[in-house]
Amino acid sequence: MRTETKRRLSYVLFAAAIVLLLLGTREFLGSRLGQFKAEREFDAEAEKSASVEKPKTPAPERFVPGETIAKMTIPRLSAELFVVEGDGEEELRRGPGHLSDSARPGSPGNCVIAGHRDTHFRVLKDIKKGDDILIETKTGQYLYRVKSTKIVSPNNTSALKPTRHAALNLITCYPFYYVGSAPKRFVVEAHLAGSVGT
Repeated sequence: MRTETKRRLSYVLFAAAIVLLLLGTREFLGSRLGQFKAEREFDAEAEKSASVEKPKTPAPERFVPGETIAKMTIPRLSAELFVVEGDGEEELRRGPGHLSDSARPGSPGNCVIAGHRDTHFRVLKDIKKGDDILIETKTGQYLYRVKSTKIVSPNNTSALKPTRHAALNLITCYPFYYVGSAPKRFVVEAHLAGSVGT
C-alpha cells in the first residue's frame, strides 16, 4: 500500500512540474512575442509619422489600451523595451504598461509605467541611481535620470501621486526571484533631465 501511494504521489508531483514548466514557458514566450509585436507597431507608426508633416502645435491624442506608445531604453543595462498603454493583465503580458491616469512621457507630471518582475522588468534589478532612461515617443525623445530606487509595501502608493515636475516612476513586484505572488514593490524614481525633439 505504501509503495502504491508513493508511486501515485510521484506521478502527481511529476505532472505538477510539467504544468509549471509549461506555464512558465508560455509566460516567457508570450512576453517575447508581445514585445516583438509592440516593436513592429512602434516602427510602423514612426515611419508613418515621418512621412506626414507635423503640425506646429500637435493636439494631444488619446492612447488606446494595448497600443504601443513608446520605446524605453536603459543604455547602461543594454535594455530596450516597448511600452504599451494600460496596466491590465493582457497589456502587461505584451510589455511594460503606462498607467492611463498618469502623465504622458515627457510631459509635466508623474508618468507611471508598471511591468512584471519575471519578464520585462527583470532588468530593473540592476538599475542604479544616476542611470539614464531614454523614452522615445511620436512627439520626441525624453531623457530621464534615476534619482532613487526603493522597496515599498503594496499599500504605499506614493509613486502614483501627481507631481508638478516631469517625473517617471517604474514599478514592479519584489523580490525579483520570489516564487508566487511577491509581497513588496520595487520602485524606480527618475526625473526629466532633457529632451530632444524628433
